[in-house]
Amino acid sequence: MTRISAPWLADDASQRVCALLTDAGYQAWFVGGCVRNELLGEPVADLDLCTDALPDTVMALAKAKGIKAIPTGIDHGTVTLVINDTPFEITTFRSDVATDGRRATVAFSDNITEDARRRDFTINALYAAPDGVIADPLGGLPDLQARRVRFIEDADRRIKEDYLRILRFFRFYAWYGDPSEGPDVDGLAACAENIEGLQSLSIERVTAEMLKLLAAPDPAPALAAMAQTGALAQVLPGAAVGGLAVLVHLEQSLGIAADPLRRLAVITGAQEPALRLSNIQARHLANITAGLSPVETGYRHGAGAGRDVLLIQSASLGEPVDQAAFQPIDAAAKQVFPLKAADLMPRLTGPALGKALKEAEARWIRSGFTLSKAELLD
Repeated sequence: MTRISAPWLADDASQRVCALLTDAGYQAWFVGGCVRNELLGEPVADLDLCTDALPDTVMALAKAKGIKAIPTGIDHGTVTLVINDTPFEITTFRSDVATDGRRATVAFSDNITEDARRRDFTINALYAAPDGVIADPLGGLPDLQARRVRFIEDADRRIKEDYLRILRFFRFYAWYGDPSEGPDVDGLAACAENIEGLQSLSIERVTAEMLKLLAAPDPAPALAAMAQTGALAQVLPGAAVGGLAVLVHLEQSLGIAADPLRRLAVITGAQEPALRLSNIQARHLANITAGLSPVETGYRHGAGAGRDVLLIQSASLGEPVDQAAFQPIDAAAKQVFPLKAADLMPRLTGPALGKALKEAEARWIRSGFTLSKAELLD
């Protein structure tokens, strides 16, 4: 019998939400990421549970105990309970009635195995009782121990239920798979057979998955497998993964945190990716792919952006980087251009003034920020 023992499981809020269900005669099982990550010794974030209690019943039980209940997805079986400021997403056991590659029509169930069969990967179909005992309806534990990301039952069917699972396959392989073993061959073949289905997905869903994939400790093997199947070309046309492994090595050797935008820049270059980024993300990506030198980028957009440019350029060329290379970038970020428009007026005005300021700033940057105000005006 496999059992987990974790602070989040023994926490008062977790035990209260479980007791809310079990005291009323219903099942309560933690499921998915919290169970998987605890078994792997990885950090646990969201606490999700499933139960045979219907959503309205969960809402009623919570109300009777004075617990805040939010019908976050009640039509699909999900209610969020908040205890001690901790949210718990509780979903009724479900089975798929119909799917169209993007969303599913579900029916509520009272059977944990039926609920497990509608999930994507065996490592995500692991359940923990309130006392930590693990339920493994579909053999996910051996896969988790082997760090094998495997679709539940028929891979082709799982993908056709939701084509986003192609991207999730590579994302989970990047985070939890064993790169020395490679991706599951059946899963890889099914992804290759269904890549055109990716075109039916919203750009928001694709963006979220790709950024999570690129944030993995080393996404290079997963991206290489994506390229092999043609999936990468479907979501990021023109992307090339050659420099990614070098970038990851540079990050790790220098103790620099992984950054999905830096990695995205390496595989897409100056080409604007077909993703829906936030304004801040898009601006940063544009800054680090504008073609400026690392030093000038540091001066104009900050030391972080300048460091990113140095890493991207070095990865693309396969060149090493040492800590000393960051010093001129950091120094550039602190520089303040000594000239102001008033220094050139009234001799110059309008477009001529702007042009002169721009040329003077370019000379100042080329000098390594050494030219004085007097020298710039001379």
